Amino acid sequence: MKVKICGLSNAEEVKTCISLNANFCGFILNYPKSHRYITFDKAVSLTNIDSKKTQYVGVFVNPKIEELKKFSKINLDYFQIYGDYTNEEINEIKSSFNKKIIFALQIKKKEDINQYKKISRSADIILWDSSGLEQSLEWNLNWIKSIPNNITKMVAGNISIDKLEKVSRLADIVDVSGALETNKVKDINKIKNFLNKVKKINAKN
Repeated sequence: MKVKICGLSNAEEVKTCISLNANFCGFILNYPKSHRYITFDKAVSLTNIDSKKTQYVGVFVNPKIEELKKFSKINLDYFQIYGDYTNEEINEIKSSFNKKIIFALQIKKKEDINQYKKISRSADIILWDSSGLEQSLEWNLNWIKSIPNNITKMVAGNISIDKLEKVSRLADIVDVSGALETNKVKDINKIKNFLNKVKKINAKN
């Protein structure tokens, strides 16, 4: 199981994730409603940190092409996109900006799981997330059991450390943010504990 730590906002958080081999570090780049939002200048600074094997992800909600063009110039490996897009539109973004795509689906009910079919030919990774955006809401992770194994599955939605064993049997990648915060601020100890727990689970499997 791989892990993405999302909503990072300072160098200590990023360096901690890299040092403990997080697979992805995520940054909220165009959604100021979120308390995890960072400015363009901050994004430049954080993505200039040597990422080693960790990959950097820029998170966008209904992005304008001008926004993607601006952020494509910084050190991001992936664009993570929320919104209503077709395979053709995602392929156009990929080719225009030379970025891999994590396409995020917001899950409220079981039927929403199957939204992946409209984007599976273009997205590199599909994220099944809650409907909360800036809020850390839960949904029934068992719903993704019906997704074929050839689809790379990333899941998010208030996934706490005690759920990791279950998640490891359901998904390829866990995406976590709110569960690693104390009073809406990333907690370094929670990040360390979470990544170390993932390491232990992977060692057993």
